[in-house]
Amino acid sequence: MIKRTLFFGNKASLSTKFEQLIIKTELKENSIPIEDIGFIVIEHPEIYISIPTLTKLSGTNVAVIFCDSKHMPCSMLLNLNNHHIQQELFTHQINASEPLKKQLWQQTIKTKIKNQAQHLQSLNKPYEVLNFHESKVLNGDTENREGVAAAHYWKHIFDFDFKRERYGDYPNLFLNYGYIILRAAVARAIAGSGLLSTLGIHHHNKYNAFCLADDIMEPFRPLVDAKVVELINTFSDQELTTPIKAELLKILTQTVYFEDTKSPLMVALTRTTNSLQQCYAGTARKINYPSLWN
Repeated sequence: MIKRTLFFGNKASLSTKFEQLIIKTELKENSIPIEDIGFIVIEHPEIYISIPTLTKLSGTNVAVIFCDSKHMPCSMLLNLNNHHIQQELFTHQINASEPLKKQLWQQTIKTKIKNQAQHLQSLNKPYEVLNFHESKVLNGDTENREGVAAAHYWKHIFDFDFKRERYGDYPNLFLNYGYIILRAAVARAIAGSGLLSTLGIHHHNKYNAFCLADDIMEPFRPLVDAKVVELINTFSDQELTTPIKAELLKILTQTVYFEDTKSPLMVALTRTTNSLQQCYAGTARKINYPSLWN
């Protein structure tokens, strides 16, 4: 089932009654079944949300994303008790061997580079060299093929000179917003699979509570890149307007493709993180990443 994403950019009051989210604004009141919601983005600083509502949303694995004064997502509410054998799953994850993590990272980077190549190919841009780099990724990506491939990718993705920077010029802000939403979606899926987002495969930073989310989101980044290319060709705005944010949120429902089925991204992420859980437990050998293009 595709879960709904709710964006609150205006003043509102959020409460709960009879398993419904009650939304009150100055103009109207309406309700939405909580079981139908996957993500809530709270942007306006004068939104009231009750503690029982937050508890109910967390209990049904709704990711509640809060924005800062610059209207950028800055924090998130997640359920920390989402699986009936969570302690066992944590133990498998904590005890994962370095060879296993290096193999999983190799697979993750190979998939990321493959998806970058497919994106460039869809744009009729030079992509063949990325296929070469994908074939040369070693366990743990010790030769940093990810970085070499990224240099080529970012050089050709746009029809203008561009430097990928976290706080850089347009369209970096579009990319950053999309990546933050993607990161939140991956973190939600990880929590739902009973894993620790803090304990990564490759990323290690004592100040980062979402190292594993940062690992698993890597192959999905080209979905955000493709959406940003689409936005550049559709909108003349170079600021992160509400319509552009709404378009970036649609990434969560974009169709991706497994060998046996297709599904929206937010559903596919759970299948991917469940397969990672199985790798930690020793019952699977590969993370089940979908193809981003058919």
